[in-house]
Amino acid sequence: MAVYSIKELEKLSGIKAHTIRIWEKRYCLIEPHRTKTNIRYYTDNELKKILNVAVLNRHGIKISSIAKLNDLELREEIIRVSTTSESSDTLIDSMVLSMIDMDEYKLEAMIDKSIHKIGLKSTVIDVLYPFLEKVGILWQSGDVYPAQEHFVSYLIRQKIIAATERLSNTFNKNGRKFLLLLPEGEWHEIALLFSQYLIREANHEVIYLGQSVPYSDVLAIGAVKRFDFILFSNSTSRTGFDLGPYLEDLGMAFPDKKILYCSTITVKPPEETSQNLIHLHQIKDLSDFIQSIS
Repeated sequence: MAVYSIKELEKLSGIKAHTIRIWEKRYCLIEPHRTKTNIRYYTDNELKKILNVAVLNRHGIKISSIAKLNDLELREEIIRVSTTSESSDTLIDSMVLSMIDMDEYKLEAMIDKSIHKIGLKSTVIDVLYPFLEKVGILWQSGDVYPAQEHFVSYLIRQKIIAATERLSNTFNKNGRKFLLLLPEGEWHEIALLFSQYLIREANHEVIYLGQSVPYSDVLAIGAVKRFDFILFSNSTSRTGFDLGPYLEDLGMAFPDKKILYCSTITVKPPEETSQNLIHLHQIKDLSDFIQSIS
């Protein structure tokens, strides 16, 4: 059973820790557990309760009214609100609950409904990425099991792959060609898969190398294949990989190419190669870049 601090409840629910404490005392909404040293902690049950309360409260239902609902009434009210809501925050909170329960049917149904309503691009940018940020908070705090993270990642990967396969294979004769890869030791593929979707949707071509590509292979492909851009994603800080030298090596090896990199890590690019490096701080930056060259 996962364990959460009150600060983690705040990050996941959007409700201030101070407010949660007031609700505990005034309405007995949730009851914290305590360690032998009297430190508060919460379990999945309290997280689910506070997420449900947050959804109803955002929809204008007063906390005093929510506190009077029993578990069945709370569940029924959540179903009613979730069915009629236009809010992405409500959807994201519902997805977090489905992940905790590992309810594949419910999670997939919510993703499919969003894709049908607003399209894959908006679903990924406005729903799935904020959802994955919440999963990341849980992961960093040790409150998501590897199986839960893999469960979510696999489902999202499959949705992006399926949408990409449905795209036309007709490419713009004036289009550009992108080489897509993850550096050696990098396995988080969702950003790269979605990048492929965005590029192909705009009728540009992709050479997709995939996960954990050795630098020597990048050089070998560069020697035999024509392309205009290199795009890679780096989502984690890990032993044995230094983003700065990697960018410098790529810039020196491919001085005539634009190198786009998606990374939460900020480094100062070397002056010799800074002109052909483009840092994509978020996935929307790639969408804007593709539009600028199309």
